[in-house]
Amino acid sequence: MQGVVTEDQAAVIALLTDPATHGAKSAAALKLERFDTHGAVVVLAGDRAYKLKRAVRYPFFDYSTAARRHHACVRELDLNRRTAPDIYLAVRPVLRARDGTLGLGRPGEGDAATAVDWVVEMRRFGGDALLDQRARDGRLDAGTMLELADAIAAFHRAAERRPDLGGHDGMARIVDGIVAGLEADADRTDPAKVAAFASRARALLARDAALLDRRRAAGFVRHGHGDLHLRNVCLWQGRPTLFDAIEFDDRIATCDVLYDLAFLLMDLEHRGLRALANAVFNHYMARAVADDGIDAVQGVALLPLFLACRAGIRAQVGLAGARAQPDAAKQAAAETEARAYLDLALAFLAPPAPLLVAIGGRSGTGKSTIAFALAPGLGSAPGALVLRSDVLRKAIMGTDLFERLPQEGYGPDVTERVFSGLARAAGLALAGGHAVIADAVYMLESQRAEIAAAARAAGVAFTGIWLDASRECLERRVAARTRDVSDATVAIVRLQMDQQPGRMDWVRVDAAAGPGEVADAVRRILAAKTKHLDG
Repeated sequence: MQGVVTEDQAAVIALLTDPATHGAKSAAALKLERFDTHGAVVVLAGDRAYKLKRAVRYPFFDYSTAARRHHACVRELDLNRRTAPDIYLAVRPVLRARDGTLGLGRPGEGDAATAVDWVVEMRRFGGDALLDQRARDGRLDAGTMLELADAIAAFHRAAERRPDLGGHDGMARIVDGIVAGLEADADRTDPAKVAAFASRARALLARDAALLDRRRAAGFVRHGHGDLHLRNVCLWQGRPTLFDAIEFDDRIATCDVLYDLAFLLMDLEHRGLRALANAVFNHYMARAVADDGIDAVQGVALLPLFLACRAGIRAQVGLAGARAQPDAAKQAAAETEARAYLDLALAFLAPPAPLLVAIGGRSGTGKSTIAFALAPGLGSAPGALVLRSDVLRKAIMGTDLFERLPQEGYGPDVTERVFSGLARAAGLALAGGHAVIADAVYMLESQRAEIAAAARAAGVAFTGIWLDASRECLERRVAARTRDVSDATVAIVRLQMDQQPGRMDWVRVDAAAGPGEVADAVRRILAAKTKHLDG
């Protein structure tokens, strides 16, 4: 798909890339750099960045006039100040003097009569700050990604709710747009794969229509980011910060919050970083359950469609960008990557069957550690949903995940609600086709029976794992915890050691070894069971 160029912006670009514009004698003094995309030219100069909207019209955005570009710049500034107020500084005009020369005006100067163009002024940050670059360098760590999940969850929590957009109709428009874009560039990819994407995506769209509309009615459609992948996240003052949100179409940026998140999950999956994608997914979902209750879990049924559409968009945009790329080698590379995104989209649309794994044991046996180690390798992308009794208990009590509960938070009535809620949440996710790991002490036979019944009701395979370790081991581990969702103490471990789990039909695993060894042991158990079922 090729954009229609409506104006020659060569003189404006020359102005922005001229060191004198920025008060310097040489490009080297400014460390001046230029980056081009299908929609913008970004010039880095000194401690500033200037973003010029291209005078171009695509089916999905229109920057064809200076007035439209001005509006887009103002919107970009306003929307991105929600997440990055220290980075987004001003909108500045490009003014034409009486002698015909161009100059960069101050914020607030210029109007439709005097400004020939407009740019967004930002603080510059190094490429090393981009999570995209850190992923390429192999320096993207789980701690940063959990902070990012927190930032996204907080952003979504505060985002404007828009029941007038999204839902089935909103996703249908997205699917149709992707298909149209891919079909327009069919000569650069595989038409059969484009047809397969269209067929499978529309089948899922029809299947999920009622859920999409229910989530819209429940307030899960919000004005989010719209383009939330690693290239649009940087480390600013040491914290993951979202920037470059979609400003040109509210219908793109306003969507189900899980569709907003899905771009990041898809990007991580595309880079072979499933474990980090799963960490983000589960931390975000823990926050979602704490904020919105168990019904938030229903949304995971939409992930195959959401992830596939995000990959399809990258394929569509990549092909459009390839056409605008003057360098032949870069054009070929962009086309190759676009085709890889289309393959990924098709993989998302053919998810494996779900399953349920329950991990029980006394506090300190490493249930959560093992659950999170197993989750990336189970089920469809981005791996299994981990449901923790500790998270659900905090949600029921209406407290922050890391706030210690009073004694009444562990009363029998609350505990009964926690375990029935775990079973219900697992059932919702399983019914939507998503694998689940349920993590709780599960000391009572009735609790173990209830979670196993959730698997039977969904018609999926179930495996119960019971972790064992000595009193000394458990006490040492619990005493060493810091900032943990669990409120377990050494005293609680001692009380649990005096309890017996009764008749045990779950597979017992020695949890005294390191987490890697224990996780491998559980993987072997699951693999053997899968082989048995397949046979």
